[in-house]
Amino acid sequence: MPTVLITGASRGIGLEFAKQYADDGWKVIATCRDPGGANELKGLAGKVEVHALDITDRGQIQALAKSLKRENIDILINNAGIYGPKPALLGGINYGAWEEVMRTDAMSPLKVSECFLDHIARGKMKKIIAISSKMGSISDNSSGGSYIYRSSKAALNAVMKSLSIDLKERGVVVALLHPGWVKTDMGGPGALIDSRESVSKMRDVIAGLGPEQSGGFFGFDGERISW
Repeated sequence: MPTVLITGASRGIGLEFAKQYADDGWKVIATCRDPGGANELKGLAGKVEVHALDITDRGQIQALAKSLKRENIDILINNAGIYGPKPALLGGINYGAWEEVMRTDAMSPLKVSECFLDHIARGKMKKIIAISSKMGSISDNSSGGSYIYRSSKAALNAVMKSLSIDLKERGVVVALLHPGWVKTDMGGPGALIDSRESVSKMRDVIAGLGPEQSGGFFGFDGERISW
């Protein structure tokens, strides 16, 4: 039975990843900040374990990795992230909030990947996925603004690109995925696709990733996105 570890699994894209992998017979290790309030996650059918994890708490990450030291993990999905205050416009930037978003979106996924690296290296698939955003593409930025979120995802892209190079010798594939504009709490009701479609297509992309795609930035449709 393959195993997937998903952060931020209590709602939205993370919850849908957990549901779809569980429905397909995977063992799902699902993490979220408040398992007590994650009723939908805890109600999923299949082999689903729910663990408390605040990804900004490095000690908590280390403790969870130690408690799961016997697990072989095939895929790690670094999904947890925040947008930060809106609007983030010139002259009105909340710099304290910016620091929080950078810790959550760019620094914490690296710490999670680092702490669970041995678990992943023992798995058969050996894949680390980070959910990024096309808003982190510098070349695609034609509208400006959104300083906080754009910079956090651009930083995540840089972090994961470096990680892909560092882990090449261990056979671990690292990739970044843009889920599209998804109807979630973050994406809002006016988004273009629902989480079921986004996750289904991203799972297809993940399944097809090999060493030659490691370090790449892809849309949910599998198309490469420019940095």
